[in-house]
Amino acid sequence: MKQFIIFVRKEFYHIFRDRKSLLIIIMMPVVQIILFGFALTNEIKDSNIAILDNSKDVATAEIIHRLDASRYFSVARNLNTQKDIETAFKTGKIRLVVVFQPGFQQTLLHTNHAQVQLIADATDPNTATTVTNYATNIIRDYQNDLNVLVATPYMIAPQIRMLYNPQLKGAYNFVPGVMAMILIIISAMMTSVSIVREKEINTMEVLLVSPLKPLLFILSKAIPYMFLSLVNVSTILIVSVTLLEVPINGSLLLLMLEALLFITTAVSLGLMISNVTASQQTAQMISLLGLMLPTLLLGGFMFPIESMPKPLQFMSNLVPSKWFFIIVKNVMIKGLGFKMIWKETLILLGMTLFFLSISLSKFKTRLA
Repeated sequence: MKQFIIFVRKEFYHIFRDRKSLLIIIMMPVVQIILFGFALTNEIKDSNIAILDNSKDVATAEIIHRLDASRYFSVARNLNTQKDIETAFKTGKIRLVVVFQPGFQQTLLHTNHAQVQLIADATDPNTATTVTNYATNIIRDYQNDLNVLVATPYMIAPQIRMLYNPQLKGAYNFVPGVMAMILIIISAMMTSVSIVREKEINTMEVLLVSPLKPLLFILSKAIPYMFLSLVNVSTILIVSVTLLEVPINGSLLLLMLEALLFITTAVSLGLMISNVTASQQTAQMISLLGLMLPTLLLGGFMFPIESMPKPLQFMSNLVPSKWFFIIVKNVMIKGLGFKMIWKETLILLGMTLFFLSISLSKFKTRLA
């Protein structure tokens, strides 16, 4: 029994000496419960909406106030013309546009019937359906309050229009999200074990005495995974267009170039992890917790980011897949050009340079 206790004690010593693994073991439950607790929600709150009020009367002002006062919506823009609707959706920040017909209140009082048009960004069909249901219920509550005071009931009929995805196909949101997740797994997670594997199998000494410079050595590790990732992108796009009937409305060349940039970002992140870890197991664990879970929970394609607490919204900005997901939706689904995605492109480029600089600085040309 005494020997058994000694071996147990020895194993505890090994665990406590490996501080990185110990930190992962202790922090993993905390991080996961926070992420899942706040991110896994079907409720959509604080969605930005735009208003096109062609009537500007007391009735429309009351409905707008009720929409803005609810916890589901925040009036972000007031539009002037019908042409502004498309422009508002192209920014990617507006979930819903509410359009009031001219003479809304007069029509409602004289005919007991008026219409409100609800136009939603249906690139995410679940969110589009949810926000239109929220808006419809708020308008219906206003209608019910009016009918308490009159003998002949008023009828406000919302007309719902789904932009970009009128059939509400889930693949329109699913394909960009899966593309981001697969590229993170292939490019970053597989690359993260490439350099540390050389250390574990004791072949790093041979590589270090070669005339290859550190930058070229790192690139030699990255290029195969970048090639395989480009093959995966092509396969995903072919399957999406032929089987899932998801169109490529924008430039295919621009889409492939942006995919190449994201692959470079993911590979750079994987190389950084590989250079700062000492074992393949640690590299894989960091990749799994630091890449795959944030991609699923904070990437924006499974759960709406605006419904999360502010700290998690800030953390989502550090997830590369969030920006690639926005790029793919804008180019592939909305058919937008580079001028609408230049900000996200610069962010991915900055992340790539940052990860590569750390990889080079942490790369050891001599073994201790």
